[in-house]
Amino acid sequence: MDMKETSLDRIIIGDLLVRGILGVNPDERVNHQDILVNVTMWADTRPAATSDNIDDAVNYKTVSKAIIAHIEQSEPLLVERLAADLVRICFDTDPRVQAVEMTVEKPGALRFAQSVGVTIFRRREEFSAT
Repeated sequence: MDMKETSLDRIIIGDLLVRGILGVNPDERVNHQDILVNVTMWADTRPAATSDNIDDAVNYKTVSKAIIAHIEQSEPLLVERLAADLVRICFDTDPRVQAVEMTVEKPGALRFAQSVGVTIFRRREEFSAT
């Protein structure tokens, strides 16, 4: 089932730019580089829309702070690992998040390319089973 076909809404964090250690090459293991993150989280936003209360909303500030902290502290080798870690953070931060699309890019990492990266999509039930 496509998340677009459900009654869920999308919460977006766009172009979050953080510096961290990511990569397999020796220079990438010691030099911080830009890491660009785009997140779409699927959740029901109707309770928050009705109450106008932040406690009824998926708090994107809380999620983004957790993502930033993880990128600054972790030092994964692969973009795929970082993307999976960040999806887990989204699910762990708020139980209302039912699915996540996560794009992690390394701007300037490949000659002649503006950016390289990976996009993954995970549903809560699939991700918790892995």
